[in-house]
Amino acid sequence: HWQEHGKPQKLIFSFHGIPKIYYERGDIYPEQCYATVDLLVKEMNLNSDEYMVCFQSRFGKLEWLKPYLDETLQNLPSQGITDVQVICPGFSADCLETLEEIEEENKEYFLESGGKKYSYIPALNDTPEHIECLTDIIKQNL
Repeated sequence: HWQEHGKPQKLIFSFHGIPKIYYERGDIYPEQCYATVDLLVKEMNLNSDEYMVCFQSRFGKLEWLKPYLDETLQNLPSQGITDVQVICPGFSADCLETLEEIEEENKEYFLESGGKKYSYIPALNDTPEHIECLTDIIKQNL
């Protein structure tokens, strides 16, 4: 993706959020999200100022895991961050959530707030590498 679009000022790893109370009651999902990001940034050789983690898709009245992706994207341009790329490592295939909410709606929030360049990095979808990976997992578990 970076070969085609260049490296952004900020790479945002966004995960589907959960109500904060679930975490407070012992759900380890947020820790798993951060552990995933730790592995990815180590592999990608990223410094801590080159990326951030956010959570998406909240609804209802409860407080959800923060930082919220939509609010973050609205605030970044005022901090001088006008070029971002968003990736959702929790999704191996794109769906309505990634294609509509992340790729379209959040792009609008960012650009309307003064952002200049927004790119969603697609999920693996039906790429040969993803099919091969899934095949290997299936074979190992048959």
